[in-house]
Amino acid sequence: MDKLNQNIRPRRLRKSAAIRDMVQENHIGIQDLIAPLFVVDGKGVKEGISSMPGYYRYSLDLQLEKLKIWVDAGLRSALLFVKVEEDLKDNTGKASWDENGLMQKAIQSIKSEFPELCLMTDVALDPYSSYGHDGIVREGEIVNDETVEALIKMGLSHAKAGADFLAPSDMMDGRVGAIRKALDAAGYTGVGIMSYAAKYASCFYGPFRDALDSAPGFGDKKTYQMNPANKKEALREIELDIQEGADILMVKPGMPYLDVVHMVKEHADLPVAAYQVSGEYAMIKAAGERGWLNEKQAMHESLLAFKRAGADLIATYFIDDFINI
Repeated sequence: MDKLNQNIRPRRLRKSAAIRDMVQENHIGIQDLIAPLFVVDGKGVKEGISSMPGYYRYSLDLQLEKLKIWVDAGLRSALLFVKVEEDLKDNTGKASWDENGLMQKAIQSIKSEFPELCLMTDVALDPYSSYGHDGIVREGEIVNDETVEALIKMGLSHAKAGADFLAPSDMMDGRVGAIRKALDAAGYTGVGIMSYAAKYASCFYGPFRDALDSAPGFGDKKTYQMNPANKKEALREIELDIQEGADILMVKPGMPYLDVVHMVKEHADLPVAAYQVSGEYAMIKAAGERGWLNEKQAMHESLLAFKRAGADLIATYFIDDFINI
């Protein structure tokens, strides 16, 4: 066989691990990750989540212990959720702005223990709702403007407790602008907003709803979360949130919507976050447990996919796995 007359050989840049590392285009570090935290009331509580193996709900004392391990390993940001007791749930969400509530106490404790950690907080009514919806329900409808008023109170209470960023995840119209205006009026001009700008009505949230007992009690969330078939609609949502004062734009879920992550990054000058949601985590964990794929390699490859698509920040449940690669 005649020798190939070829002077362009891409394989030269794949010849060894040293060369491959030298020319690698995207890298993932712990500083790129956001750790979701699930906090429950009580002390000494560590609760497993059947659909999220290896991830736990913690009481605040144990959550602080876990956070220390992560912060010592270089973690720079966390996103805080709380599991609300049933007797605190109603159709107003008033427990969400209680200054002595679990969320507010958790914010204060975490910021006191780790002042340099960027603490983001979930702003949505579903954990506090007797209906499990992200908004107040009137005659079977999730009402927008009344919900936004409740979200403002909730967000202000988080800011007062010491949150660095509010993360409204509800997809109510106008809530970013309303929260921004309220924060500024109250003197919290330094508190940022990471908006769930393009959040889809996805089946991939199932394990998360197990974790926080926040599944909708009737119907679904399709009247406020986005249609998975739509892409251009995401541009409209992000433009509105930019105009209303968002500082970071979130796309959720992540892996099934990498095209949306890329599109948002191409069209916006703000940092872009993506959420590797509970269903994505559960699939990789389940396949790894069955030996169908290498779990750690799949985890790392999936995180690289977010970076390659354009995500600056990635919320993921693989914090322990990433640290222990």
